[in-house]
Amino acid sequence: MTKATWDLPRTLGALRNSALSEDRIGARSVKDELRHNLIRKLQCPTPLFPGIVGYEETVVPQMVNAILSRHNFILLGLRGQAKTRLIRMLTTLLDDVMPYVEGCEIHDNPYRPICRRCRNLIQEDGDDTPIAYLAAEHRYVEKLATPDVTIADMIGDIDPIKAARRGQDISDELTVHYGLLPRANRGIFAINELPDLAGKIQVGLFNIMQEGDVQIKGYPVRLPLDLMLVFTANPEDYTARGKIITPLKDRIGSEIRTHYPVTLDQGMEITAQEAWLKRPSSLDVPIDVRVPVYIKEIVEQLVFLAREDKRVDKRSGVSQRLPISVLENVVSNSERRALKSKEQLAVPRVLDIYSALPSITGKMELEYEGELKGGDAVARELIRVAVGKVYDKYFEGANVSQIVQWFDLGGSLKLDESQDAAAMVQALGSIQGLMEKLKALKLSANEPDAVRASAAEFVLEGLYAHRRISRNEEREFGAGERKREGPREEGPGPQRPNLRRQYN
Repeated sequence: MTKATWDLPRTLGALRNSALSEDRIGARSVKDELRHNLIRKLQCPTPLFPGIVGYEETVVPQMVNAILSRHNFILLGLRGQAKTRLIRMLTTLLDDVMPYVEGCEIHDNPYRPICRRCRNLIQEDGDDTPIAYLAAEHRYVEKLATPDVTIADMIGDIDPIKAARRGQDISDELTVHYGLLPRANRGIFAINELPDLAGKIQVGLFNIMQEGDVQIKGYPVRLPLDLMLVFTANPEDYTARGKIITPLKDRIGSEIRTHYPVTLDQGMEITAQEAWLKRPSSLDVPIDVRVPVYIKEIVEQLVFLAREDKRVDKRSGVSQRLPISVLENVVSNSERRALKSKEQLAVPRVLDIYSALPSITGKMELEYEGELKGGDAVARELIRVAVGKVYDKYFEGANVSQIVQWFDLGGSLKLDESQDAAAMVQALGSIQGLMEKLKALKLSANEPDAVRASAAEFVLEGLYAHRRISRNEEREFGAGERKREGPREEGPGPQRPNLRRQYN
């Protein structure tokens, strides 16, 4: 109980004479409350769901329509599309506090009690009935659907111990031990992965949604619950483990499709928002982390390529958690290198993205062709193509013939992952024309060695991605493979006789 709630009415009589009077909240449902608060928020310029990027013109308007229509709704989409985060943010549309009869398991409305215990209490104590309050975040109940969920878990069951202690008949309503659904009364009840819920449990759900009653152990119990029901699910063609039964689907007011970020900028904004990049430095070894923009772009481009690649299962999708995990791993690898080299600045390089393979392969479901090639090989190829695309953004049309010629004339350079920045810049500086190209990345000669080393290596990786130079598994760059030329014809040879028979 927060300090602010101590000033609120503590009895039913005082509640009637307060701002939370019966005229205001007595007959108001949760859906009416959400609708009322949503209307007030729509009149303000602030975003409805802060932190949700890319849904402003697609998903959010559909959710607004569903709430204004007082619909129960389902968010349908692939993994990593912020479905759970969206439904959890619905609590921002609830009142700060909600009064209920103190001690009630299902948070009964003091003006409209539905359980026997509260009706008896109000009848005995009248205006002296004690009142308690529930905060908005405590009015949200979430359940992950699994095949082993039972009606007792969701609705409730008869508690013989309670009946024995109170000396009541086992069929009495007071002997019921309420499940998750009744305990979410006057709040929001969310079910994740709805198709995984057994059919008979789904039947119990739509019975509550439509008729407001349920049978527990054969005894009919009338529970006109006041609930906002929201669900999430993967598309049914992917979720082959189960399906949403038709009667329940018919009672869900709105089906809202979510999606992955449409543009690279949206994806980068989400990743920057969610990834843990601001690492606290220890007092003994203070390390500053600086992530170049092109590294962030490569990581995000990698995900966009994976979603389009025919070797990756599109029905499973590529979660937005992938670039978040990859970028965190990339930063950690650069941090590890800085610690070993005793440097105070950690700047990720392209090679750090290859070191983040464990956070890529585990988040991609491969098709048969991809499985034959192997997850590591597919991931490495996606990184190479992503580097090439980002390289084109900065260096398209740039004259890099000096760099390529240096390798063609027999030059080679091996880059060690653990090499410190100063040594790496010295080695890269020996390549003719390389350091001058860093101006395209808006870098000057005064930049720290770690920044310049990362940028120069990016240029080499871009040339490797376009097959202008080569690189082996030991990270040694060399001349590109020359195309084999076919045998040249000196001139028109002797004419071969036309042996095909002419038919007139």
